Amino acid sequence: QVQVVESGGGLVQAGGSLRLSCAASGSIWYVDAMGWYRQAPGKQRELVADITRDGTANYADSAKGRFTISRDTAKNTVYLQMNSLKPEDTAVYYCMLTIITMTRGRQNYWGQGTQVTVSS
Repeated sequence: QVQVVESGGGLVQAGGSLRLSCAASGSIWYVDAMGWYRQAPGKQRELVADITRDGTANYADSAKGRFTISRDTAKNTVYLQMNSLKPEDTAVYYCMLTIITMTRGRQNYWGQGTQVTVSS
């Protein structure tokens, strides 16, 4: 069994910052890619940023220069530092981890989602 738990969302004023965390636990062999997605009301889920096992990060244009993704591989945890937040960043944020286990091989696991609300 694998569990993926997110934390760190909340309400913040425009220009503020938030840090999201996502940790995996359970019968994990290792975690490969890790990423953050978001879904605003009435819109499709979109990639915000992802990071490979060797630490190579990729960002959506909307996140470049404001958000930073990082990982602690030893703790099976990924972070998203969000600065200079804008009202259009308001969404439910989900982490997605590619996890390899001995019993199920390579699978993608999603966090439960955390609400980020940016007020103007």
